[in-house]
Amino acid sequence: MRKILCALVLLTFATPLLASDPFAGTWTLNSAKTKYTTGTAPKNVTLVIEEQGANLQVTGTGTTGDGSPISVKYTVPVKGGVGTVQEGDFDGVSSKLISSHVRHNTFMKDGKEIRTRHAVVSEDGKTLSTTVKGTGADGKPVAGVDVYDKQ
Repeated sequence: MRKILCALVLLTFATPLLASDPFAGTWTLNSAKTKYTTGTAPKNVTLVIEEQGANLQVTGTGTTGDGSPISVKYTVPVKGGVGTVQEGDFDGVSSKLISSHVRHNTFMKDGKEIRTRHAVVSEDGKTLSTTVKGTGADGKPVAGVDVYDKQ
């Protein structure tokens, strides 16, 4: 009986660790580490990435470099594929799972690619870096690296 109880306790605590996607969680922009070569980096951003069955729901809020609000919400399949957009300056999104800690997202407007984000979660799960390239919400070119810390 004791062995069964120990096994159940182990499974109870280990299962969430094994099932959790490395991208899931709340992330805040680290402005000091964020660097842009084209365009203006955002002042602040909070990303909330939630596992919803076979999907990841991404909600981003914050402020752009010029003080405009940032508000995006979309869902992509955990294993990669075409997602759905609920809010943002884009009307299409797709995601490609490169590895457990690397994703490549493509954002479209009226069927045309406007921006890509290559996202990497550090092996320790504490840092998310995204390399962005394309056109920003203001229609101007943007390129840079956003660095987020897990909360």
